[in-house]
Amino acid sequence: MGQTTTSMLRAVALVGHGAAGKTTLAESLLAAAGAISSRGAVERGNTVCDFDAQEKEFGHSLNATLVGFSWQDVYVHLIDTPGFPDFAGQAISALAAVDTALVVINAQNGIELSTEKMMQLAAARGVCRMIVINKIDADNVNLPALVGEIRERFGRECMLLDLPVKHGAEVVELLGHDSGESDFESVAAAHRALIDQIVEEDEDLLARYLDEGLDPSPEELHLPFEKALRSGHLIPILFVSARTGAGIRQLLDALAQLAPSPAEGNPPPFYRGEPGGATEAFRADPDPEKHVLAHVFKIVSDPFIGKVGIFRVHQGTIRKDSQLFVGDGKRPFKVGHIYRLQGKEYLEAESLVPGDLGAVAKVDEIEFDCVLHDSHDEDHIHLKPLEFPQPMQGLAVHAKRKADEQRLFEILRKLEVEDPCFRIERHPTTNETVIRGIGEMHLRAKLTRLAQQYKLELDTTPPQIAYREAITTSAEGHCRHKKQSGGAGQFGEVALRVEPLARGAGFEFVDIVKGGVIPGVFMASVEKGVRQALADGVVAGFEVQDLRVTVHDGKSHPVDGKDIAFQTAGRKATIEAIRAAKPIILEPVVEIEILAPEAMTGDLTGDLSSKRGHLTGTQPRGPGVMAITGEVPLAELDGYQSRLKSLTAGQGSFSIAFSHYAQVPPATQQQLVSEHQVVDEE
Repeated sequence: MGQTTTSMLRAVALVGHGAAGKTTLAESLLAAAGAISSRGAVERGNTVCDFDAQEKEFGHSLNATLVGFSWQDVYVHLIDTPGFPDFAGQAISALAAVDTALVVINAQNGIELSTEKMMQLAAARGVCRMIVINKIDADNVNLPALVGEIRERFGRECMLLDLPVKHGAEVVELLGHDSGESDFESVAAAHRALIDQIVEEDEDLLARYLDEGLDPSPEELHLPFEKALRSGHLIPILFVSARTGAGIRQLLDALAQLAPSPAEGNPPPFYRGEPGGATEAFRADPDPEKHVLAHVFKIVSDPFIGKVGIFRVHQGTIRKDSQLFVGDGKRPFKVGHIYRLQGKEYLEAESLVPGDLGAVAKVDEIEFDCVLHDSHDEDHIHLKPLEFPQPMQGLAVHAKRKADEQRLFEILRKLEVEDPCFRIERHPTTNETVIRGIGEMHLRAKLTRLAQQYKLELDTTPPQIAYREAITTSAEGHCRHKKQSGGAGQFGEVALRVEPLARGAGFEFVDIVKGGVIPGVFMASVEKGVRQALADGVVAGFEVQDLRVTVHDGKSHPVDGKDIAFQTAGRKATIEAIRAAKPIILEPVVEIEILAPEAMTGDLTGDLSSKRGHLTGTQPRGPGVMAITGEVPLAELDGYQSRLKSLTAGQGSFSIAFSHYAQVPPATQQQLVSEHQVVDEE
């Protein structure tokens, strides 16, 4: 690839529900653009994007994969993302690296759970959206009904950019055609509606268009088209068959001619300051001559070259031998090699300009979501974090061989660094290591990787539910910690108040101590003790959330006042206050989508209700298939895969996504509290 400029670049992510055909679409785009000699197939396990052994085994994407190709003097960075909700972290993180999201919809299945989620997340992030309807040549598809559903769900701004013809064998684009035949809808009417929508973004162009009645030229339409995309006033709909190639060239043309360059997309939400403190917006300028500013959106632990940080350049130029800082770090690292990624291949590059996506390897300091820069002028600059699903499903894991125990934790840490939705917890009361993910499929993929790549044999125990504790009223807590044992003593006294916050608000620590009764140097120790109490739980051993802790009084001692004394006093005062604040236990509630034969709808909705579930809707999803949506406590879904298989004779499937936390029934709370007391006694 020759020298490129920012205006010649496009950064695009393929997102949408599982089995929408995103990986096949990526393969077709690469083949049509000449980046690969022939198109691979997911079924044969020879695609560029699904190169991982697990992906070949499972038959679907598990990771976001970066590829690139040239078309019409434009270079497109394309990220293929997983579609199943269990792997949503990989798809969501890609939104921080692109200007355009191609939301792929399976024409047979229509709008599915991940489709709606990714449309919402992309809009909230300011990422331009295009909808790609795939599999238009499949049997029993109703494209007019699907377009109607898209507009009903996502708004009238969803406009046709092309139309299928000859029963999906070909596609005709609409900006340059105002007549002709299509499989549905008038080409002339669709053309006119599209032009009307675009010119609304330019008052002068609109006035001339209304006066003269003539279509503006493609050059005149470019700027208002970009503006409409950025504002969400226009969400183009395109039709393709990734299998036959219909519509692929029209999609390539749309990416090259209409998708925004990094200089035209909405600016990334950088800010200067520290999370939780005072901040101010910072605008990155896609100027190759300015200081470097890049954001790491993915970490890979490659078995051959080690830790890899994959990033997008937002400002400046990264060259070989550049000196870069990681976040607020004081010591720079030297860029030995810069890579562009083409699936599993690492292709060396001389430099990367604003809008480029690339990678560096073997830099231990690099972490997910960190900012790379080449000047201390850019210290304390961060990108607004994305919102990821909470990892709720858990398994306690133990190495079968004692010799693997230390190695297990080191490898789990590598997996945690790679995946923003994977967590490791160490429970000191039960001496358990618990891994948490979004769902059963997510954890199964991690266990398979541990066995295949790292040769770790594990024992697992049943899923641990991520219960939480909260309080329902305000209460006071007080502790005087005094210890004298012959030598130097310990003294610290803390008085505090706890108050409930709105669900999902998290934790606030407030210091209103007057007169220095607790010296400022010890307040960090008090907060550390408070946080320890919240992390360990009070009534049932689960993390306490959604509360404010206000320290308002205390005492110290000029000799015996110590960090450990105030840490202990802060912890014990917090425990006392929470016990008096009518604590409750919360459980995670998930959104569930079940796909099953229509004839079994009644049995499945009844079964959902029996699991304390709440039905939110049913909708046809293809011939004879019904989509059932609802909300259900995660604790009720243990073993649901087997139950669903039994109820539907193996024809049903389901996916879940975190919704909210809700109070558990009194009987469940009593049971969890009593189990925790037994553990404490042991």
